[in-house]
Amino acid sequence: MAVLLIIFMVAAPRMTVGVDIEANAALPQVKQPANGGGAPGRAPLNITVDADGKIFLQNAEIGFEEVVSKLIALRENGGGIQVMVRGDNRASYGAVAKVLVRIKEAGLPVIVVIDPLDQS
Repeated sequence: MAVLLIIFMVAAPRMTVGVDIEANAALPQVKQPANGGGAPGRAPLNITVDADGKIFLQNAEIGFEEVVSKLIALRENGGGIQVMVRGDNRASYGAVAKVLVRIKEAGLPVIVVIDPLDQS
């Protein structure tokens, strides 16, 4: 048994599977669809949670209880098929997490939008 263990320990690092690429090779170029990658004519929905915990669907303020029903109604009426969530940097994590759970209850995929940190 110990011999087999030693054989696998020696052989495992040599059994890696991969594709050889050039370090400076150009990556494939793709064109970003105008609707954000969803189905034709179905742009993603935007939900924003502000610093006070208020929820905005597109630009209209909605209540926490309305999130699921509004998202389902929009999806069924030809609205977006995915939701992009933005949270104010002062919003509590709990408020954003509750909204994410409600979106999941509506059955829509979620994209959490973040802004890159200013490295300067």
